[in-house]
Amino acid sequence: MVRRRHTKDQILEGAVETALASGLSQLSFGRVAAHLEINDRTVVYYFPSKDDLVGEVLVSVGLRLQDVLAEATAAKAKNHVELVRAIWPVVATEDADPVFALFFEANGLAAAALAPYDELVPALVEAWIHWAAVRIEGGPARRRGEAEATIALVDGLLLLRQLGGADAADRAAKRLGVR
Repeated sequence: MVRRRHTKDQILEGAVETALASGLSQLSFGRVAAHLEINDRTVVYYFPSKDDLVGEVLVSVGLRLQDVLAEATAAKAKNHVELVRAIWPVVATEDADPVFALFFEANGLAAAALAPYDELVPALVEAWIHWAAVRIEGGPARRRGEAEATIALVDGLLLLRQLGGADAADRAAKRLGVR
């Protein structure tokens, strides 16, 4: 192995790349180390447990996605349909597909009550609801409800995209009035 000094951010980037390429179930200290051509003890130094590594990968991917969506959601939406209309063209792309494959894998692992996903994923979903809520007009209760509808609609369409293909998801988005 080639010996180089790596920062935590560089190792996290390598972990994200590894997870996007192979999935969360295949994410390991050894795979990240091999990807970066470093010793796996270096990865463990910055991420003492696999739970730490997985958690930071999921948060990093979520934050990147929020950055990408920021421009599309600069103006407040009147309701969930309007917000989904702004989001859909950004998330319904081949470039975004691996991100959502990772997200849905994490959801499945959480639904199976596997740690750390069973605690991480509900927190990430709550963060997405909050993210959407601040982009919708109205009072707190209305924004919360519209945000939950936004997440339900987007996630449903994205799951259809993952499992049924892009054409099926686009047809459904059109039928739902968000495309």
